[in-house]
Amino acid sequence: MNNPVQAPQSKGLKTWSALLSTKKRPSEYEIVTHGLHYRNRNPEAPYELDSKLMMNEWYKKHVFGSPLKHADWNKFRDPDQVTYRGYMTMQDGQEEYVDGLLREHAARSHDKDLSAEWVKVLGELYTPLRYLGAAMQMEMAYVVQMAPASTVTNCAAFQEADSTRWMSRVAYRTRELANAHAGAGFGENERKMWEHLPAWQGVREGVEKMLATYDWAENLLVANLIVIRSAEECMRQLAQAARQHHDSLTGMLLEAQLRDGERSRRWTQRLVELALETEGNRAVIGGWIEKWLPLGHKAIESYCAAVPMPDAAREAKKGLTTFHSSLNLT
Repeated sequence: MNNPVQAPQSKGLKTWSALLSTKKRPSEYEIVTHGLHYRNRNPEAPYELDSKLMMNEWYKKHVFGSPLKHADWNKFRDPDQVTYRGYMTMQDGQEEYVDGLLREHAARSHDKDLSAEWVKVLGELYTPLRYLGAAMQMEMAYVVQMAPASTVTNCAAFQEADSTRWMSRVAYRTRELANAHAGAGFGENERKMWEHLPAWQGVREGVEKMLATYDWAENLLVANLIVIRSAEECMRQLAQAARQHHDSLTGMLLEAQLRDGERSRRWTQRLVELALETEGNRAVIGGWIEKWLPLGHKAIESYCAAVPMPDAAREAKKGLTTFHSSLNLT
């Protein structure tokens, strides 16, 4: 009986072809985040269809035409390697912590014990934060649509989710404060404060100009290096003032929100490090910071002038400077 002819066995790939250069088994993070965009396959038609389609023209101008260049943005990796599953697990714990804070303070009628002076500060500087949260959410939604690498999109999407979560939490606190202090304007005056109170106008100017910046890289870096970071440094000062005015709840809520901001700072720093691999990008990023930093300082000065803390503006600017120093741009 003749032996059957055996087909030659092929040497199958040991990993995803797109990840061969790493020469190691890909992590869960790389599998679910790397190389997922189709819009960088055809430089003439990112969204396919007619190359003259408005969306294609927009993407070519504001992404492929950006002055910030890199041969392969897909090299970017989130230093925290956050996946959807990991985010949900991590933030479930964060939400449980916040829920616990709210239950504990509600049980001991925390809000009713706040001084009239501090209640006024909360109505002017804390509850209008939901408008800032909405702007931050819209900002990251734009980055999700424009980023040239799915690993960047992934980070922006989770930052967008953080903004949405905290916008919801501020709205919840607004209702609680309205219940405890009827007639103080909670739930009624926030839009007026956001649009007209001098303390918010520097922040609002920065936010509105950020949202009207369409180059993907300038838009993202202006947000995550200047506008959002300036707002966070203001919030840090408000958290300290809250503790001094016997409002531990507001202090802890703001500090929890700032912990989400630390993750944003880490991935933004890593993106800057990647960008600096390309000659000329240091000058581009430095130019953007020089252009936008006065707006960041204006936001800090106007907001912190209303925070009942000595040297609040100086300390907030110091925090922003420390972050910029960590970028090693000079």
